[in-house]
Amino acid sequence: MDVIALVGPSGTGKSHRALMVAQQQHADAIIDDGILIKDGKIIAGHSAKKEKSKIMAVRRAIFVLPGHAEEVRKAIREVMPHRMLVLGTSENMVHKITKILSLPSIARVIRIEDIASKAEMAQAQISRLKEGKHIIPVPTIELKPHFSGYLIDPLQSFFKRSPTRRRKLGEKSIVRPIFSYYGKLVIDDSVVKSIVANVVKAKEFVKKIGHIHVRHLWNGEEDQGLKISCEITLSYGNHLPTLIAQTQQRVRNAVEFMTGMVVHEINIMVKALYVEA
Repeated sequence: MDVIALVGPSGTGKSHRALMVAQQQHADAIIDDGILIKDGKIIAGHSAKKEKSKIMAVRRAIFVLPGHAEEVRKAIREVMPHRMLVLGTSENMVHKITKILSLPSIARVIRIEDIASKAEMAQAQISRLKEGKHIIPVPTIELKPHFSGYLIDPLQSFFKRSPTRRRKLGEKSIVRPIFSYYGKLVIDDSVVKSIVANVVKAKEFVKKIGHIHVRHLWNGEEDQGLKISCEITLSYGNHLPTLIAQTQQRVRNAVEFMTGMVVHEINIMVKALYVEA
């Protein structure tokens, strides 16, 4: 394993650009603010962004709190990354992190000013200081289990409305980076319906699927999530409330995992019971 570093002052957009830099440099793991990220998933550690004071956040980010470094060192040994990208506010910081985590010496240091303009860094600082936005370089669906209770921007879906307007968040808000180098992501209602149909019909007790309806909850021009309704025919002889509750949970898990959109309601209507001959 070799190690590279991305260095720049706090709030200048390092985390926002971490995935892009990792992709360009063929790094499959990232160390950022106290957490280990491998292939887009949080593997180990605890984020400094959750600490209540700046002193504790710094200690968390450089892995000096009890047990923190050992947890991440163990995870690194288990996942065995090919190349590690370490983020820090200075060269001294990234060298300290690599030493504490027993990583190889840093082979290359990339500075934020080499990959971002002054205007872009200034905008990043505005987002941090005035809007309270904190970036974690993983998809929203990966953030949810690790940042329960925090405001996390849902993946925006693009239909007839403008994708440019974003929600203003509070002080403890976390947003995923904009994956601009992947291009524009469009998720149509037909995709959501296909996911629902495949999840529901996978169970033997569902004999027929009727109409599936997907409704979006809009706040101005922002899509805040989905309400899904589905009509089904079940086989006779089963406990209907149990089957429906299980199906609702499976549909919610599948849609949120595959699309990143929040599912607020799943209404399932049993239109008929099928009786075996």
